[in-house]
Amino acid sequence: MARFLDTSSDDFEPAFAGFLAARRDSEVDADADAAAIVADVRARGIDAVLELTRRFDRIDLTADTVTFSEDEIDAAIAEVPEAERAALELAAARIRAYHERQLPEDAWWTDEAGIGLGWRWTPVDAAGLYVPGGLASYPSSLLMNAVPARVAGVRRLVICAPTPDGKANPLVLLAARLAGVDAVYRIGGAQAIAALAYGAGPIAPVDKITGPGNAWVAAAKRHVFGQVGIDMIAGPSEVVVIADADNDPAWTAMDLMAQAEHDAAAQSILITTDAGFGREAASAVDRLLQSLERTEIAGASWRDHGAVIVVRDLDEAAAITDRLAPEHLQLCVADPEALSRKVRHAGAIFLGRHTPEAIGDYVAGPNHVLPTSRSARFSSGLSVLDFMKRTTLTQVSREGLAAIGPAGETLAFSEGLEAHGLSIRHRMAGE
Repeated sequence: MARFLDTSSDDFEPAFAGFLAARRDSEVDADADAAAIVADVRARGIDAVLELTRRFDRIDLTADTVTFSEDEIDAAIAEVPEAERAALELAAARIRAYHERQLPEDAWWTDEAGIGLGWRWTPVDAAGLYVPGGLASYPSSLLMNAVPARVAGVRRLVICAPTPDGKANPLVLLAARLAGVDAVYRIGGAQAIAALAYGAGPIAPVDKITGPGNAWVAAAKRHVFGQVGIDMIAGPSEVVVIADADNDPAWTAMDLMAQAEHDAAAQSILITTDAGFGREAASAVDRLLQSLERTEIAGASWRDHGAVIVVRDLDEAAAITDRLAPEHLQLCVADPEALSRKVRHAGAIFLGRHTPEAIGDYVAGPNHVLPTSRSARFSSGLSVLDFMKRTTLTQVSREGLAAIGPAGETLAFSEGLEAHGLSIRHRMAGE
């Protein structure tokens, strides 16, 4: 049973503070293992990758077979049922259309001193995307990572998708084809992250690595950061649902369990202005857990990390939400737009009773790679901008240098940087 909290109770603040502080990350300490694997791949390249793949994925590859061939991809795609193919095509089209609107514009202007200023956006040359294997093999995640990269203009786009026991997910390969991926490598784990960062045989190094993974993948991303860019170190998934009494408790229960079934460490929180509705929704969760296929996972998540929080009004609901800074936020209230404007910290907001977070995981269009563990306080979800960088532009004429140069010279000498000051002074003097 999830915990119940009420903001009107005298012990709410300490109880809520304890709830916020509770750890949900994996108990597995993968850092040392990941560091050793990264070092091994950096030193031995493809030999280390192949050896580790045999050990962990039970598949014997060579440098020639580490990459899926086009024929293999064609054969796998042919197995995809038509309904699933059409759904994935719709998702890819909607994700692409949304992210095309994110493309930033270059700028150039001349200010009052006659100085030309601006910026220019350019994509990274190469990106590597990680797609988990096994039970967590999600083609939707591939689209959410690969499509923005392609929209950004990334020239080379590759994927690491482990195939334990040699089993590939045809939907993942179809998603790779739809997104325009250049190569799919059948490797995973920390060794795949290291291969993308440093190169290994046929796997050329990339500039940016994105995509979810287990504790070892996350640790490996920490270790290669700086050699390459990374998206984020994501924690367990989470949702906050703000719902008033005019909702169907069964719908709310489904929304809560849609996050809980991801992972036993996931978190589902209901915030409501009606204590009776909160109890009804919790009872609906109990009934739903009797029939869910992933009931053990969802039940553990709800029992250990779930909560029902009763608030006085929606203003207080917004304030509590900002303290939670959730990955996903559903606003199941009469005026969701008004309430959304009161929330400052959330990775993604879903407005209205007919907008379940689950629709955002697949076909709505916005990215579902979002900040977790309260990091929405200072970060955003994956976007086209994650695959681009901004270069500033400056052009100073002789007249412009005369206007702003003396101030620059003064500041340079005041900081004790003589060569800086001389660089400006001699240009102003024409020497």
